[in-house]
Amino acid sequence: MPSVVDICNEAIDLLGGSTITDLTESSKEARLCNRRYETVRDKVLRSHPWNSAITRATLAQDSTAPEFGFTYQYTLPTDPYCLKVLSFWNSNVDSEIAAYDSQVMFKIEGRKILSDEGTCKITYVARVTDTEQFDSLLSSAIAYRLASEVAYAITGSNSLGQQMYQLYQANLAEARSMDAMEGMPDKIIADSFVNSRF
Repeated sequence: MPSVVDICNEAIDLLGGSTITDLTESSKEARLCNRRYETVRDKVLRSHPWNSAITRATLAQDSTAPEFGFTYQYTLPTDPYCLKVLSFWNSNVDSEIAAYDSQVMFKIEGRKILSDEGTCKITYVARVTDTEQFDSLLSSAIAYRLASEVAYAITGSNSLGQQMYQLYQANLAEARSMDAMEGMPDKIIADSFVNSRF
């Protein structure tokens, strides 16, 4: 699987720049990649529920309750770091029911989940730093997004940056299609509002 340097070199190759051997070398390409890689990686991970980045966690209630509006709060995980909550599960929700069933109400504020539910299990997109865990579409998506963000600094071309961003969007569309083929889709439960319309 590609290393961070390999992913950066894929981005640089797309722009026709000079490839690097280490992020700490003194070239412009290395400095740009060193400065932008982690931010771009996290943006790409947040942009799509990559199968290789989805993690589950059971959270403990915080000792202090929210000031108002909800009964309980839970601190989002840091190991691995939670980039985006995908679903909230409680004791009344099992694996056969979509975790985003409208009966489970929650809100994300800062690094907290607020809810009236006394138990909290979540699925979330984790910050994956080990590139060995990336699938090829995720690696390419990071490279395209990185290329789009450093294109002007390397080439002086805004249009090339826009072209790289379009390739990034196409890569995301392919990833959505491929991820959807892996595993069984969530079962969606219609609530009373939806049912009343039929």
